[in-house]
Amino acid sequence: MTMIKSDIVLDAKGLACPMPIVRTKKTIKTLEPGQVIEVQATDKGSTADLRAWANSTGNHYLGTIEEGEVLRHYVRKSTGDVTEPAAFAQTVDNATVEAARQDDSITVLDVREQAEYAFAHVPGAINIPLGELETRHAELDSNQTVYVICRTGSRSDMACRQLSDKGYTVHNVVPGMQEWAFETTTLVSAK
Repeated sequence: MTMIKSDIVLDAKGLACPMPIVRTKKTIKTLEPGQVIEVQATDKGSTADLRAWANSTGNHYLGTIEEGEVLRHYVRKSTGDVTEPAAFAQTVDNATVEAARQDDSITVLDVREQAEYAFAHVPGAINIPLGELETRHAELDSNQTVYVICRTGSRSDMACRQLSDKGYTVHNVVPGMQEWAFETTTLVSAK
């Protein structure tokens, strides 16, 4: 087991998105600039979530160590003035996406982890997990409007910022899959 010194340990094991980020945001406020928080989580998507959140807030994502089922994430609090970015301005609701998804000029991008996508996703949605978006964004058609969806709107918010910075026209889908009441597709067969 690799030991890395941290100033505080946050137990987020058993929590699903967006709770590891929510708890990290609250806890990191108690740290002094330059101190390190270790976030222990079991949610596989937490690696991409914490990395993207740290980058968007000016904190420094140091890395993750995987030990069995537990992911130990390390984030160093910025020494500068860190402010949480405002929510991505361009949002749409689930009904708007359902009405628009038959349009050939839009793309629905699901930024959840592959396992989440496999069990239920918007028909025709492309899956690029948030943690892979930086290297895979070119798979998207930059001439189309991209509707970005996740479970709650948190990861999709971070994805919208990344894609907008690269010149894509994007909309964050809120509240996302947790309240999706329309048809879904699955990649797994129920037993």
